[in-house]
Amino acid sequence: MATETQGLVSSCVGMDGSAIGMPQLCADWFPNQIFWLVVTLVVIYLILSRIALPRIAAVLSERQGTISNDIAAAEDLKKKAADAEQAYEKALADARAEAQAIAQRTRDEIKAELAKAMEAADAQIAEKTAESEKTISEIRATALENVEAVAKDTAAALVAALGQQADQGKIDAAVDQRMKG
Repeated sequence: MATETQGLVSSCVGMDGSAIGMPQLCADWFPNQIFWLVVTLVVIYLILSRIALPRIAAVLSERQGTISNDIAAAEDLKKKAADAEQAYEKALADARAEAQAIAQRTRDEIKAELAKAMEAADAQIAEKTAESEKTISEIRATALENVEAVAKDTAAALVAALGQQADQGKIDAAVDQRMKG
């Protein structure tokens, strides 16, 4: 068998057309690789600068606008919430003041009704006191008359019990004199 020697077409490619070693590290191919690298980078730059970056910038701008609008809306809602809270506090304070005023009016009405009831009760008491004093005066007057009559009857009975004849005129005069003081 004969040995065939391999011939080299270039320092990077064998006779059969296969690469010797790693082709990207072959110095013979550097100018070709550099050319296509530059072409590829220019194409990528053009695609990014003309298509992708403007779209990304538009998206970022839209997001920034949305964020700004949301922040402005949040500030507006915060202001409205603060205004609503102030209105609520004012309404609550007004309601408390009105409740106190109603309570005070009710207390005043109750005091006025109580004063009227007290006056009516005082008038009834005064009327009953006057009637009672009149009745007591009548009872005293009748009691004095009754005491006088009882005293005269008792004096007549005592004189009769002692065995004497009682003179009604003398008994009446003696009881009258004693009653006067």
